[in-house]
Amino acid sequence: MPRPRFLDLADRGLSTLGQEALPVLYRHRLLTAHQLTQLLRPDATSTRYIRRQLEVLHDRGLADASVRRTSRAGELLWYTTPLGCEVVENGGELTARAYRMTEDAAASQLQEHTLAVNDVGLAFVQHARRLGDECGPLDWDPEVGHRVRDGDSRLGDEAFLVPDAVLHYVHTGTADDGQQQRMLLTFFCEIDRATMSIARLAAKLHAYARYSRYIPQPAPGRGRPKVSGYRREAWRGRYPAFPRILLVLDGASPAQLARRQDDLRALAAADTRLHSALDLRAGVTTLDQLRRHGPLAPIVTPVFGDAPPTDALLRPSPAASAA
Repeated sequence: MPRPRFLDLADRGLSTLGQEALPVLYRHRLLTAHQLTQLLRPDATSTRYIRRQLEVLHDRGLADASVRRTSRAGELLWYTTPLGCEVVENGGELTARAYRMTEDAAASQLQEHTLAVNDVGLAFVQHARRLGDECGPLDWDPEVGHRVRDGDSRLGDEAFLVPDAVLHYVHTGTADDGQQQRMLLTFFCEIDRATMSIARLAAKLHAYARYSRYIPQPAPGRGRPKVSGYRREAWRGRYPAFPRILLVLDGASPAQLARRQDDLRALAAADTRLHSALDLRAGVTTLDQLRRHGPLAPIVTPVFGDAPPTDALLRPSPAASAA
C-alpha cells in the first residue's frame, strides 16, 4: 500500500515517519498515538516510536496535544498547530481546508466524535490491508461540504450537506465471468454516538436524498446554458456514482444500538418523503462490528426495505434489481 508522499521537511530534522505523520494529523484533525501507529506503522508492537516523533513535531512547533477528557491515564490527542497547517498547505500535497483544529476545539467535548470518525477510517484501512484492497491513511476526508440548494451561502446549514467523512475505497473482486474487477467506491459516512435523536439522524437521509437530485441553477442574469444537456445533478461533477451512505452507531450498549437501528429503519419506512429516494444505497452498522469484522463482512443492515444484512457494498437484492 503506498504511503503518503513526503513533505520537504528534512531541514526541520524530521524522520520519514515524522514527515508522514504531519499530513495525516492535518487531514484528520485529532488522533491518538495508537491510531497513528495503526495507520502508519501497523507492524509496530508499541506506540513508543510514533510518540517520540510526535514529541519532535511538538518541539518544532508543528504539532500540539490535548488531554483526552475521558482518559484517567491522561492520554494525549494530537493535532497540527497553525505553523504545522501552513507547512502542510505549502507542501501542496493536500487540499487546504478552511477549518483548522484549535487548542479550544481539541479540548472540547467533540473529542470522542472526532476520534470515532477516525476509527471508522482506520477500520477500512486495516481491513483493506488484509483483503488486498486499497484504502490508505489519507483516503477519508472529514466534513466535506456539498451544496444542496441555490442561493447565498449565508442561508446557513440548510444550504449544505456535510457528511462526517467522505471515504474512498478500491475493492478488487471477482466478476460473474470469473475475471478480476476493481471497484472504486465512495462512502458518505455518518457517525452517531447515541447523542442525537433518531428523528434527527433520519433527517440526514433527507439531506442525502435532496443532494442526489440537486441540479444547480444558472446564476441570475446569465440566462440558460446553450449546450444541450448541460444541466445535471451536482454530484456528477465530483463522483463517478452516487456514494453509498454508511451510518455507524456507537456510544451505547449493543442492545441499545440495535433498538436505534430498528427505530431508524422504521422511520425511514414510514416517511413517504423518502419513498422517491429508494435509489439511495444506505446501510447502518456499529463501530464495534466494523472494527471486528471489516466493511466487507455481512454487518450492514440496509436502511430501506426488508433486505437481510449485507456488506458495505450494499448490493441491491435480487428483488430490488428485478423491480
